[in-house]
Amino acid sequence: MCRNFLPDPLPDGLVTEMLDQARRSPSAGNTQAVEFCVVADPEHYWRLTLSPERRAEFGWPGLLAAPVLVVVLTEPGRYIHRYSEADKSHTALGESPEAWPVPYWWVDAGMAVHSLLLGASAADLGSCFFGAFEHEEAVIEGLGIPEGRRIVGTLALGYPAQDRPSTSSTRPRRSLDEVIYYGSPP
Repeated sequence: MCRNFLPDPLPDGLVTEMLDQARRSPSAGNTQAVEFCVVADPEHYWRLTLSPERRAEFGWPGLLAAPVLVVVLTEPGRYIHRYSEADKSHTALGESPEAWPVPYWWVDAGMAVHSLLLGASAADLGSCFFGAFEHEEAVIEGLGIPEGRRIVGTLALGYPAQDRPSTSSTRPRRSLDEVIYYGSPP
């Protein structure tokens, strides 16, 4: 994750190309409920989410220089509708969001985000994915995002500038033995 960007604009069409790839990410039931809001004026986003007081003490000022922000959205209601259709109704997942033991709107959106991260890397761009958290409602309203959408997170894109690692990056990786299990009968 890059937290320090150059303000240089990206080539025309590059972000659209990356979003075209991301929209083709796996989607449960081919529901296709992941959407993207490209923020043409990142400063507008920051005004919605980062008060002047917080901005003054913000630890990653170079993040604010990213020339493109993509708000990744999902529409849970599409899953309910899709899984009420004849070919999926037997699952009972079309009854309500609570019927889903794993809410695939988040899973599918994560796959789309991963596609965007890989696309950024392939284009030699820096990227940083971060959450909206308590600002979700303000961002939805402030960007005119249609009703029924939830924000998965926002992806900053741009050319990386000299960066410093976050404190989280110093945490050691769990060993391979800790993260791989080989299933066997009890």
